[in-house]
Amino acid sequence: MPPFGGRPFSCIEFGKIMTKSELIKQLVKRFPKLPVRDTDFAVKSILDTMSASLSEGQRIEIRGFGSFSLTCRPARIGRNPKSGEKVMVPEKRVPHFKPGKELRERVDLYSKGTS
Repeated sequence: MPPFGGRPFSCIEFGKIMTKSELIKQLVKRFPKLPVRDTDFAVKSILDTMSASLSEGQRIEIRGFGSFSLTCRPARIGRNPKSGEKVMVPEKRVPHFKPGKELRERVDLYSKGTS
């Protein structure tokens, strides 16, 4: 049973990249009573809120799906591939996603069924 009720997205091809607009189309197909404009607004609002929370250093946890957090990459010395010259690469924060148990099991089950 897919999380949050309903049926799984049946027309998604394994290995295909789903864009934001394709996600919106899938949601509109799955919930035909929901207008496209409202679906578009909801998806964009969720993603904007998640981006803002991460940029403020907050951790995001979605039970059954996974968690988003920030990882700090320390400053290091890199090399310019063209000249071989040493270059200082500054410290930076990068987003990290850790899938939840339910998502890992579902992906594993799906990949076993398609091979």
